[in-house]
Amino acid sequence: MCIVRPDPIQPKELAKPRYVCKPIAMGTNTDPYQPAERQLRITRDIIQVLHDCRHPLSIVTKSWLVERDLDLLGPMATHGLVKVFVSITSLKHELARRLEPRATAPARRLKTVQTLNDAGVPTGVMFAPVIPFINDSEMEHVLEQAAAAGAKTTGYIMLRLPNEVKQLFREWLETHEPGKTEHVFSIIRDLRSGRENDPDYFTRMRGQGVYADLVRSRFDNACRKFGLNRGSWELNTGLFEPPVTAGRQQTLF
Repeated sequence: MCIVRPDPIQPKELAKPRYVCKPIAMGTNTDPYQPAERQLRITRDIIQVLHDCRHPLSIVTKSWLVERDLDLLGPMATHGLVKVFVSITSLKHELARRLEPRATAPARRLKTVQTLNDAGVPTGVMFAPVIPFINDSEMEHVLEQAAAAGAKTTGYIMLRLPNEVKQLFREWLETHEPGKTEHVFSIIRDLRSGRENDPDYFTRMRGQGVYADLVRSRFDNACRKFGLNRGSWELNTGLFEPPVTAGRQQTLF
């Protein structure tokens, strides 16, 4: 298959006079290090633009490929311009393979956490998604291994089932975890006030109810035990230098 690389990234938005520098988050909707990134290098082009104009950036990924861009991320980290989260769903190789068949293996993700932290790039772990009765029992072990790999911060996200994802997940359960489907969905409905998905911004990531409170308490206790989330991790927005683009007049001074 022939992969056609798009035109180079143009930083026009960042050059607008009214642009206000705020951290840009990559990986909140889809992983920025898809397999095609090896050839297309779109994510790298974006990081290069942000690197050149000293713009803060956060990345969430499941892929070891983020290590490729250490030559850009390392210098950004020295100025407080970047942080990375590696998402880990399970440390059980077989479960991880069934949940995320094309993603980097769990042990390799932990190695990425270690590699980035050793290189000075602050890298945490996101335990996500938390799936009732599938991987929730692993929370403490994941956070322990995250701390051992040098992570200083961590987070978690409760399973969400928007739109067609709900049916796909039901089919996955019936195929890979027969007998658990209705039990899992009953907890999901408890988390979502009787629904199977909650679009509300303030509650969709953590859920509500008894099960949500239990997970939150376990998470907080594990963070205290393993020394995670003890300090703030703010990105620096004060170094931003707007890029000079074609047609933009430079200032005299």
